[in-house]
Amino acid sequence: MRFLKPLGLSFLTFCMSAIVSHAQQDVIQAINSYGTFDKWCSREVKESDLIGGQNKKLYEFYGNYGNTVTGKTPFNAPGGYLWRTNNVLAVVAGVTKTNNTVFPEKRGNGYCARIETHIEEVKVLGVVNMDVVCQGAIMIGKLPEPITTTKDPMSKVLYGVPFTGRPQALQFDYKADVGNEVIRGTGFSKLQPMGYKDYAEVTFMLQKRWEDEEGNIHALRVATGIQRITKSTEDWVNGYRINLHYGDITNESFYKEYMGLKTNPETAFRAKNSKGKVVIIQEEGWAPAGTQPTHMVLHFITSCGKAFYGGVGNTLWLDNVKVIM
Repeated sequence: MRFLKPLGLSFLTFCMSAIVSHAQQDVIQAINSYGTFDKWCSREVKESDLIGGQNKKLYEFYGNYGNTVTGKTPFNAPGGYLWRTNNVLAVVAGVTKTNNTVFPEKRGNGYCARIETHIEEVKVLGVVNMDVVCQGAIMIGKLPEPITTTKDPMSKVLYGVPFTGRPQALQFDYKADVGNEVIRGTGFSKLQPMGYKDYAEVTFMLQKRWEDEEGNIHALRVATGIQRITKSTEDWVNGYRINLHYGDITNESFYKEYMGLKTNPETAFRAKNSKGKVVIIQEEGWAPAGTQPTHMVLHFITSCGKAFYGGVGNTLWLDNVKVIM
């Protein structure tokens, strides 16, 4: 009888470990399976007559290609779909508008994702005349719809998913057209060339997050895999790999300033706290060796600056995105 208690504790520990491991496998499977970009569906939305009344499509990479839902239907992710494009439905002051920067494109016998930075024009003679620079992006996380205000655009996207594993790398195929001049286009003034070039950026990181009594979300950076794609390519680069580096990387030879902690409110990531409020994720330092993460962040974007600034024409083609454990 003296051996029953330790045996029971050992069995319980094994079961809990198996549950955690299974949960992480589900996350990896969800990311990798949809990262082939071979399944696409769309929503067809009629924009308000005030701005032309056109029918526009918003794409997401799940479902059956050609399957289109019609109407002002807010995006609702199906079970197991952790990805999100920034193809979005907005209803601001009663005006329905869409923006689509991520598209399906044929590649061999399947599809890839084409992500682009472009200018979204909203023009109605004598009423509205707006040009907005829109950055193309896909990520894991949430972008609740409909968008109801143009204020604080970074607060609209909720980055990351719960995750406690320790991956080695991110792998993907890509093709790029980058290095176009940054244009500022906020919609409230004329388009303005900024005189410097813009590039695509890939962010793959692990964080340990916690919430204080006032609802603020804090984080330590557990692992970093952030890289800018600064060269255009005519052909596909297959099996490209970005390794995850654990701990403080500021003294490493490969370290660049853009890999640092996300402390600028204009570009910091957001999340929803336990009270349902969207707050900045305050990255406060580099996690000590062996720290278990609580969240994974994965983000591809065709412009590396703040919202409404971008290299118009920057395009990134992606395929076969997978997390390597």
